Amino acid sequence: SGTKPSPTDKVEGDAAPSDRDDEKSASADSSDRKSSPAPKQGPADKPGGKLIPAPGDKATPTDQPTTTLRSPKQPQPPKDQPTTTLRAPKEVDQPTTMLKVGGKEKEAEKTSRFVALKGDIRTAPAEETRTVPQVGPERTTQQPLPPKPPLDLLAELTNTPPPPETPVRTLVRRVKIWTPLVLLLVVILGVVQALRPLPAPTLDLTAKDSYTFEGGKVQIPWPAEGQAALDVQGVGTFGSSGSDKPVPTASVAKVMTAYLILHDHPLKSGAAGPKIKIDKTAESQSKAGQESTVDVTAGDRITQREALQDILLASANNIARLLARWDAGSVDAFVAKMNTTAKRLGMSNTKYTDPSGLTDSTVSTARDQVKLAKAAMTYPAFREVAAMMSYTDYKGTYHSNWNQLVGHNNVVGIKTGTTTSALGNLVFAAKQDVDGETRMIIGAVMRQPAGGPENTILSAALDHSDKLIRAAQGALKSATVLKKGTVVGYVDDGLGGRTPVEVTEDVKATGWAGLKVKLSFTGGPVPHTAKAGTKVGSLTVGDGSTGAVQVPVALRDDLAEPGLGSKLTRLG
Repeated sequence: SGTKPSPTDKVEGDAAPSDRDDEKSASADSSDRKSSPAPKQGPADKPGGKLIPAPGDKATPTDQPTTTLRSPKQPQPPKDQPTTTLRAPKEVDQPTTMLKVGGKEKEAEKTSRFVALKGDIRTAPAEETRTVPQVGPERTTQQPLPPKPPLDLLAELTNTPPPPETPVRTLVRRVKIWTPLVLLLVVILGVVQALRPLPAPTLDLTAKDSYTFEGGKVQIPWPAEGQAALDVQGVGTFGSSGSDKPVPTASVAKVMTAYLILHDHPLKSGAAGPKIKIDKTAESQSKAGQESTVDVTAGDRITQREALQDILLASANNIARLLARWDAGSVDAFVAKMNTTAKRLGMSNTKYTDPSGLTDSTVSTARDQVKLAKAAMTYPAFREVAAMMSYTDYKGTYHSNWNQLVGHNNVVGIKTGTTTSALGNLVFAAKQDVDGETRMIIGAVMRQPAGGPENTILSAALDHSDKLIRAAQGALKSATVLKKGTVVGYVDDGLGGRTPVEVTEDVKATGWAGLKVKLSFTGGPVPHTAKAGTKVGSLTVGDGSTGAVQVPVALRDDLAEPGLGSKLTRLG
């Protein structure tokens, strides 16, 4: 009774024990039903419908129609036994109900079926018969439902409720979600780090930044009066004497005039330069007879080199003013340029009021004049003219150099200057060979009173200058500061890599006892990769000016780019 009969099963009722004819009739009806078509599904198939017994079956005394099952081969039960009936449920999915008798299914049961009354047969609408109960919220085309969480969807498909939420499951879920994201970020960061531009390599000096020559301090014969200063170009200074109070320069001012002319009108070594026309002012001043001049005629022309000889050797004031007008258009404009240049050179205690130095208002100091002389001696034409002992002008007049030290003891210049108010002044230069290198000694004496062998103002200045020159020449010596192959620094790639650099030859410096010289690196940009032996800069020994010692510095090992690990872990 608990098995659902198939739609093709037959329904049999219980036969009355005393009515054999009815049984035969029922059997005949049953055979008729086999050949007749199955009735359409009516209201009895739907919830609340009636179940009508087949023709020939007796109705049971119940409040609802029942289906009577009969088996022709089964013995008739006693009449007092209640008739077996099946009450139709409110919703019937199948048209028949199957009974098993004695645990075995009878053949007649397989062919029994329900027959609906004609009056109750109604055609169900197609929508009603095909309606499927809706599960879940109603879906619309305007507002699609959001996707369900994976666990809920899995529970719905497998009819298994999601596992209860626990801290461990929450942690595991978060790890599963965030681990791919973190790995993706790590990959992106690694690519960015690897493709970032590399920092520019730098050259760092690890050797000592100075070297001190052995021995005690050198004794310099400084003048008892006035001012004096003594340097070696490119090496250092012996020091100075006297105060830094500005004093009249006299014709020493012409050093600035010559320097400016060569700065504005460069002159190659040995070249005569452009022709300069003599004006009437230069002619009239040359005949005054009250100052040092050179005889010139208006309308004549002299070369630039001859004009320089006129002011440095013959100390001609009229030619100094002529050059000022030629260069700047007027003397005042040229004087303004002289003062501007003095500031540029660091001559803080110097003031010019004329290009010749005749006026006492043109003042300077021995230290400032040494700065100017170092700059002027960098011009080949200036050195060539200052080292001349004499010359002959365009009119054939012979002029000797007022600096009588020139041509003796390797003295090569530079300029004298004397007046009764300025006293004796001299800016000088002398050479000295040290271990195959020529060094230039530059000094100045200012405001020297009369004295010396001839007991004159100029002779006293010359005498003091000669003593200073000889003392410097005798004190100069050479010393090996660093041996070839000495590691003096490293190339830092900016990411922790350091490649050693070494000097490619012995580093020798010129100095004197007690002198402390500076060591410093110079050079251009350092490449990211280079072979061992590649020059990456120079080691400079000295004050860095002209004449300082410079030795190449090269890589001791191959310079390679930073590795991938360094690129990935850099922070800056």
